[in-house]
Amino acid sequence: MIDLRSDTVTKPTEEMRRAMYEAEVGDDVYGEDPTLNELEEMAADILGKEAALFVTSGTQGNQVAVLTHCRPGQEIILEENAHIYVYEGGAISALAGVQPKLVTGIHGSLQAEDVERAIRGEDIHEPETGLIAIENTHNRAGGSIIPLEDMKRVYTVAQQNGIPVHLDGARLFNAVVQSGHSAKEFARETTTVQICLSKGLGSPVGSLIAGDQAFINRARKWRKRLGGGLRQAGILAAAGLVSLTKMVDRLSEDHERAQRLARALAEVEGYEISNNVDTNIVMLDVSNTSLSAKQIVEEVKKEGVLASVFGPSTIRLTTHYDISDLDIDKAITVFQNLSRKLN
Repeated sequence: MIDLRSDTVTKPTEEMRRAMYEAEVGDDVYGEDPTLNELEEMAADILGKEAALFVTSGTQGNQVAVLTHCRPGQEIILEENAHIYVYEGGAISALAGVQPKLVTGIHGSLQAEDVERAIRGEDIHEPETGLIAIENTHNRAGGSIIPLEDMKRVYTVAQQNGIPVHLDGARLFNAVVQSGHSAKEFARETTTVQICLSKGLGSPVGSLIAGDQAFINRARKWRKRLGGGLRQAGILAAAGLVSLTKMVDRLSEDHERAQRLARALAEVEGYEISNNVDTNIVMLDVSNTSLSAKQIVEEVKKEGVLASVFGPSTIRLTTHYDISDLDIDKAITVFQNLSRKLN
């Protein structure tokens, strides 16, 4: 099967598997896993932060950040389709006792003037604004890159109001590779940042959060409370080291394949591309066909292509390490043939 559902399906490389097998390990709860310590130090350096903390997933990283930054009863300013709001099981409310304040962005990008208007005042009837969260790249906006200038303006507003900024950078390195800006430049406009080692970077498990040392010390306790205190985690960290040293630059290949897929499908009758294909995600609008997105996904599955339903008439196609040029060719052919049947 050609699996274009998500880059989360990426399998670890042979180099990762060897590194995991050979990893030197210790008990991370005691701070004694040398491989994990190396990974955290490397991530902190790449992101320009004082310290970093390994967590089991991007969702756990985001939630640890929210729990560390906020108090129950506060509010978080989020873009209306942010992963933290849409895809994390209502955890900010269930775990941290905070509520979302949703703001409409431009291709997922929060605008500073809208953020400033959303910040709560001193009225005792209102919750306090405890955090501003940005997602880069933005999943539901089709993998769009949040411009560095937009992030700078939002961070300036946040600093003026004494509010921390958290970056959900699950796919930050896709933005890094495509934009030419370093991870450090993006992270500089935030208080804390979360990055995924899985997805396009290929590790089987794991994310990292980074910030100043005091924040990471508090976050470590929240990670423990959530059951995220791991023991011989160097087995996982070894894959993460390969991700950060070997898998970043090659993300450009995924972007090129996504562009090729989008160009070909845009020429097929009944299909439209509904996003700016900045990185590795293609959003296919099938509203001009006689089938729903769900029905089309079922049809292409019969021909060996897996895709994700992203709305009644929207399909998401995501390129990644395990997708080759030949896979793209076949996927294009499958969608073309289906279009011919429908017309």
